[in-house]
Amino acid sequence: MNILIIGSGGREHAFAWKLKQSGRIGEIFIAPGNAGTATLGHNLPIDVTDFSGIRQAVIENFIEMVVVGPEVPLVEGIHDFFLADPQLKHVPVIGPESHGARLEGSKEFAKDFMLRNNIPTAKHFTVHPGNLAQGIEFLESVDAPYVLKADGLAAGKGVLIIDHLEEAIQSLKEMLGGMFGSASSTVVIEEFLSGVECSVFVLTDGIHYKIWPEAKDYKRIGEGDTGLNTGGMGAISPVPFATADFLRKVEERMVIPTIAGLRQEGIPYKGFIFLGLMNCDGEPYLIEYNVRMGDPETEAVLMRIDSDLLDLFVGVAECNLDKRELVINPRTAVTVVVVAGGYPGSYEKGAVIHHLDTVEGSVVFHSGTKPEGVKVLTNGGRVLAVSSVANSMEEALALSYKNIGRISFEKMNYRKDIGKDLKKAKG
Repeated sequence: MNILIIGSGGREHAFAWKLKQSGRIGEIFIAPGNAGTATLGHNLPIDVTDFSGIRQAVIENFIEMVVVGPEVPLVEGIHDFFLADPQLKHVPVIGPESHGARLEGSKEFAKDFMLRNNIPTAKHFTVHPGNLAQGIEFLESVDAPYVLKADGLAAGKGVLIIDHLEEAIQSLKEMLGGMFGSASSTVVIEEFLSGVECSVFVLTDGIHYKIWPEAKDYKRIGEGDTGLNTGGMGAISPVPFATADFLRKVEERMVIPTIAGLRQEGIPYKGFIFLGLMNCDGEPYLIEYNVRMGDPETEAVLMRIDSDLLDLFVGVAECNLDKRELVINPRTAVTVVVVAGGYPGSYEKGAVIHHLDTVEGSVVFHSGTKPEGVKVLTNGGRVLAVSSVANSMEEALALSYKNIGRISFEKMNYRKDIGKDLKKAKG
């Protein structure tokens, strides 16, 4: 079976790496891909939202399944595009249609969906220019800190957490005024929940579901969770505090009502549902949905999937996922992300990455890279995701850090404290 993976990050490299292990795989194509995916298949210079270019590639390369990595093409309707095209409608797409993708594409839609389906979440109020006064009243009714979220997609930057009321009111006005472009023309104010975050991933065919390993990621650039937010500096799976009892609550209170709610509301859904959770003293609250796998969580989670990934995806396409086996490795997987100096601010591209061939015992997933002859160059803020699996978190982390020490490029940076908070929690 020929597969097209849409995207260019570590998540897409991890998908290609895992799909390559299937006995049923034919050729793998990645659009646009990176230097890592180029070693596993054929990179195609097509943007993730160039639907006509993707259409041509699917027809020319006899693609039999499309796996969508990032959220933007899903929200913009790539699955709908395939269904509406006579030459493409028979090609299964792993990723929801645009209606289902609103779970990530609209914070307002997602929060209202949670309320309709009695899913535990933080109190919220939706603000647009016409009800600003009521929005300010809601801010005044909740305790600091104040959480402001752009309703639409804002490249991971549309969330503000503010300590002072006056600053929150001013930021609300600025968001409505275009701080994040059209994404913040509507703003969702949320009650702040205190706890520890983790993510649970679900693969569904719209009726049946498989719960994948949970993970915890690290968003801040600085050690000790300081500094600016990033796309993710590392991930750990499993999460020590996500006990069997906690995960049972997640399934009963969130996973089952989500799948049932989608069916009840007539929203077809084939793909991943990412549950961003807060653990508040052992009780899970749903912070947000994403409609795809996370990055860098995918690079850790897929290290723990012993099943044939293609077989699971075929189960989604054929609506018989319940007949497919999901085997989860009990060992611990970790991912440590290596970034360009200056990221998440301004950074340079084009640095030569040295000594990738000296890595032993870890898998290096490429994110912001590009091939140039025999060289591999940096081509983004998050450059590499060094992933390892071992019998303990400490062993896996030691292996990833040992291999990061072998790699070099100018101004490379990474966090040296991934998992440190979880070690404290265990102790």
